[in-house]
Amino acid sequence: MDPILVLLLCLSCLVLLSLLKQSYGRGRLPPGPTPLPIIGNLLQLNLKNFSKSLGNLAKVYGPVFTVHLGMKPTLVLHGYEAVKEALIDHGEMFSGRGTSTVLEKAQQGLGILFTSGEMWKQTRRFSLMTLRNFGMGKRSIEDRVQEEARCLVEELRKTNGSPCDPTFILACAPCNVICSIIFKNRFEYNDECFLNLMNTFNENFKILSSQWIQVCNMFPILIHIFPGRHNKFFKNMDYLHNFILEKVKEHQQSLDINNPQDYIDCFLIQMEKERHNQNSKFFIENLVITATNLFVAGTETTSTTLRYGLLLLLKHPEVTAKVREEIDRVVGRHRSPCMQDRSSMPYTDAVVHEIQRFVDLLPTSLPRAVTQDVQFRGYLIPKGTTVLVSLSSVLHDNKEFPNPGQFDPGHFLDESGNFKKSDYFMAFSAGKRICAGEGLARMELFLFLTTILQNFTLKSVVEPKDIDLTPASTGIVQVPPLFQLCFIPA
Repeated sequence: MDPILVLLLCLSCLVLLSLLKQSYGRGRLPPGPTPLPIIGNLLQLNLKNFSKSLGNLAKVYGPVFTVHLGMKPTLVLHGYEAVKEALIDHGEMFSGRGTSTVLEKAQQGLGILFTSGEMWKQTRRFSLMTLRNFGMGKRSIEDRVQEEARCLVEELRKTNGSPCDPTFILACAPCNVICSIIFKNRFEYNDECFLNLMNTFNENFKILSSQWIQVCNMFPILIHIFPGRHNKFFKNMDYLHNFILEKVKEHQQSLDINNPQDYIDCFLIQMEKERHNQNSKFFIENLVITATNLFVAGTETTSTTLRYGLLLLLKHPEVTAKVREEIDRVVGRHRSPCMQDRSSMPYTDAVVHEIQRFVDLLPTSLPRAVTQDVQFRGYLIPKGTTVLVSLSSVLHDNKEFPNPGQFDPGHFLDESGNFKKSDYFMAFSAGKRICAGEGLARMELFLFLTTILQNFTLKSVVEPKDIDLTPASTGIVQVPPLFQLCFIPA
């Protein structure tokens, strides 16, 4: 048979399959924009600002609708009520992990970020227990964060008040905290291995935020037939996995089961406890992937938020002045800030929350999936359906946060100036898959920012009115624009 004819027949079959699949799905899923064969709703989505595209579609189709990412129907949840109903009221049913081809390939079906079922449940439960009951070393997690905050201050002093890009320095601090938790040790900021890790993290974060990765996730075949930045991403992940594996081997040689020193030790001890369990989820490969998950997620998300936070404080010097006044009054200059101070510093607490709300780090979070057929708002959502959660729509709800596009700490203060909690604050997502490192991240953001402002005056190299807050990229994550500032010793 003529090869061209065969190709045409194959393409026709694919188109027919796509149409049938879409027709079947639309009878069960909520309505949405009409998809085209193969490419779905790609032409109706702006990959430069995917979250905004979903917001525009929500105005037409309501808070629960369907978009086709390539040939894959995807449920979209937009607005607080829909998100709460799914993730909290029906949390177990919406606790699966949706598909993201690039990340799935890097995770190999292991770890806690891109797994579901027993693998996810057991690994997450163990990780949370280890982080919460951190009895491995002689210091608490807060002690470690405070110590690293002091190291960060010393490193910033070396800039001598000259203009500098804070990207690298701000990444080192949370990375060192994670290092101390996972394998006990921290790095000096000029360590060559540390520099390589930081560069790898930063590069992969930028790659994940690119439009190309979004396209690859919609059309997985591209990964296998085209060169592109995804290959660099996989190469970087292999480097990180090998780095962790070497640390694991070192721990196997020095392990004292009666005196675990860090996360890797605890995981190895759990492996030994379950060595006769054929269904155990505790084995070397899962340790490597899980430790990498904690390593990457615990470094880049916090450091990016810190970096964006400093940019916002440069843009709003009146806010910075109020925070410094509160630090001087509550903490003073002769001791380090601690978490106990937070309850006496409502304005600073509000600023930290407003930074996270405004930054909107993960606009659509990581994709979820339903774990069973779900009746939801009159629709039948088939098991395995990928779910996109618009965290942006919650964090920028104009009823809860007047003028949501403005940076205003007043969003988290009552009329008396006391800190005001909000159910709409979902910067760490919500429900069963809420960020496992939420407690640590909250601690780091508060302690790092207050320690920096206790010791330095922030000086912009341009006029505050000329500072551009527009993200450099708005893919899976919001990456702030590059900028420089001066850390003037207080």
